Amino acid sequence: MIRSFSLVLGLALAGPALASTYSATLASPGSGRVIAPDIAWTCAATACRGATEESRPLVLCQSLAKRAGRIESFLVDGRAMAPSELDRCNAAAKAQSPDSASGK
Repeated sequence: MIRSFSLVLGLALAGPALASTYSATLASPGSGRVIAPDIAWTCAATACRGATEESRPLVLCQSLAKRAGRIESFLVDGRAMAPSELDRCNAAAKAQSPDSASGK
């Protein structure tokens, strides 16, 4: 009984889950901070980095793509997102039509 209580107490005191690290390579250069739900990205040139306890990489990738544009690669704790998932991520990328590029 005391052992089980000690185990439960130890788990309760262990603290919050560790945050995962995320990094992305953008197709177009950007810089500064990108604030998205569940994560704040720091971007310089074509690289963005962030950390969060959020565990839905596709959602995080899509929210970055909506704000920063097409993503060339997306890593979760150093592991690359599968190409099919990256395609789903980029479906959310902000579209740049010929009219918006020319300022019309």
